[in-house]
Amino acid sequence: MASTVSRAMEALRRGRFALVYDGEGREEETDLAIASEFVTPDAVRVLRKDAGGWICTVVPPDAREKLGLPFLADVLRASSSAYPILKDLVPATLPYDSRSAFSITVSHRDTYTGVTDADRARTIARFAEITREALRQENGWAQRAFAQEFRAPGHVALLNPAPGLLAERRGHTELCTALLLMAGLTPSATVCEMLGDDGRALTKADAKRYAQARNLVFLEGREILEAWRAWSA
Repeated sequence: MASTVSRAMEALRRGRFALVYDGEGREEETDLAIASEFVTPDAVRVLRKDAGGWICTVVPPDAREKLGLPFLADVLRASSSAYPILKDLVPATLPYDSRSAFSITVSHRDTYTGVTDADRARTIARFAEITREALRQENGWAQRAFAQEFRAPGHVALLNPAPGLLAERRGHTELCTALLLMAGLTPSATVCEMLGDDGRALTKADAKRYAQARNLVFLEGREILEAWRAWSA
C-alpha cells in the first residue's frame, strides 16, 4: 500500500486530520478529514476556522440501510406532491457529479442550539458510536436508538456514500469512507471543504503548504483509489 495512504491511515487512527484532494476535473477541492469517533470541540473549531466550508459527517453504506437514512434529493422528490416547487429544485445531474451525497441534518437531543463547537462535537461523536453499534446490531435496534438520541433538522449534515463506494462515485464522501475502512476504524468521516481567504476553494498548492506546516498528510483521490483496489481485491 502506498506510503502516503499508510501514513494517512496511521494519522487517522491517532485522531489526527488528513487532507484529501478529490481529483482534477471533478470538484478539485481539498477536504480536511478526521475519523468521526475522534471528533472533539477542538476538532470542530479547526474544521470551522481552518477549513471554512460545511462540516459534514459520513454515514457508512451498511449503517445507512440499518438507520434508514434517505438521500435528501429523494426526500424532496417524495415531498413534491405537497410542495410542487421541490420537484423543480432537484437537478438531474450536478456540474461535478451525477448526484449529491447529502442526507438529512441532525443534532443530538442533549445539545441546545446544536451549532456550537461542543454541540456539534457531541452530535458527531455520538453518531459515530451509534453507527459502530448499528453495524453489529439487528432487529431494528439502529432506527430506535437513532430516533431516541437525535433530532432533525439539526446542525450536522449527514452524507450518504454511494452503495458501491469507489466503484460508483469518487467524491470525498466515498474516498474518506474507503480510507477509514482500510484503517480499520468506524467508517464515518467528518469532512469540511477547505476555502481560501478569497472565498474560493483552497488551491491544491496552498492545501499542500497547510499540510506541510502542520505535519499533516495530503493525499489525492487517485492514491486512495489505487490502495482501495489492492485492499479490496
